Amino acid sequence: MDYRDIENQPIPLDEDFFHRLPKVDLHVHLDGSLRLATILELAQENRVELGAQTMECLRDLIAPGKVHRSLEEYLRGFDITLKVMQTDGALYRIAYELAQDAAAENIRYMEVRYSPILHTRNKLSLAAILESVLEGLRDAERDFGIRSGVIVCGIRDISPTVSLRLAELAVAFKNRGVVGFDLAGAEYNNPARDHLDAFTLILSNNVNVTIHAGEAYGPDSIHQAVHYCGAHRIGHGTRLREDGDLLNYINDHRIPLEVCLSSNVQTGTVEDLSRHPFRFYYDLGLRVTLNTDNRLITDTTMTREYMLAHAHFEFLPRDVLNVVMHGVKSAFMPHEYKRDFVIATKAEVKAMLVEQAKKAMVPDSAPLTRDSAVSKSPGSSASTREDGR
Repeated sequence: MDYRDIENQPIPLDEDFFHRLPKVDLHVHLDGSLRLATILELAQENRVELGAQTMECLRDLIAPGKVHRSLEEYLRGFDITLKVMQTDGALYRIAYELAQDAAAENIRYMEVRYSPILHTRNKLSLAAILESVLEGLRDAERDFGIRSGVIVCGIRDISPTVSLRLAELAVAFKNRGVVGFDLAGAEYNNPARDHLDAFTLILSNNVNVTIHAGEAYGPDSIHQAVHYCGAHRIGHGTRLREDGDLLNYINDHRIPLEVCLSSNVQTGTVEDLSRHPFRFYYDLGLRVTLNTDNRLITDTTMTREYMLAHAHFEFLPRDVLNVVMHGVKSAFMPHEYKRDFVIATKAEVKAMLVEQAKKAMVPDSAPLTRDSAVSKSPGSSASTREDGR
């Protein structure tokens, strides 16, 4: 049996399989991905008042996974996490632990994004704030083998002058751990075009660009991200389906979408996963990737995101391979490294899928059918071919 024999056959795929699956996470926010215990410990060490002194109270206060009425309401949870992210030691620890947690579920490469300007309450310099996170990620790579890069974020609802300062920081740390520049924050009524000076500097220095767009505002936000700011990837892109012509442009130019399923439900971007356009985008050939967004605030992992996609969008082996490879190919990674990463990951995923199919073919059992696969796993389906997406 080889991969070609099973790529279009439904096979049982469980949590253990997706946990072991090699994965990348291209859209994960540092300030939304802390351990609850770490927040309490840092608050006690630095005498920070959180409004909660136990794990239970802190969980109630942050409400991980709670569905909100808007993106703006969702973002309030970061007010709590940011309180304990104002020292170099805290930033180092949080970055290190995030990479450790990611490595524990076999994430091989991760791009961590955050905005250093939000961590200056104790007068740390922007450079020190960035260096602390980079050091934590480097040490985690040494200890756990996970590769990573940092994406510096400008903030839509903070002055464009600040975005320009952050762009200068990103340029200064290019090839020193920074792999891209982003524009995050409240999307509605805060257009990307207001931050053109920052993106002009970024693009003129050949820095990668990803922009949050099409999450809390319509396709015009995506249009601005691509045509005004030169985005190479789009964060979320959920509302891209509202403009078919722009959708085709994104597809034709292979601009990846950083999809965050659980987060999109949590922020009210979609009512539930049955209304999410992920499957529609995938079937049209768009380069869709799966990501966590915020491991704490959204109460998720990459394993869970793959489980959800498999359950709701009926993944066949071919679909699993394609989505994993979409993420790998979309990474802001030098080609000389990405080439080998692509080859090795594809071979590993194919081997895992074949092994999973073999496990399903136990003696004296009924032949594996779509219904039996669904009964043993979150979902399965017909899909598009494995191709060069």
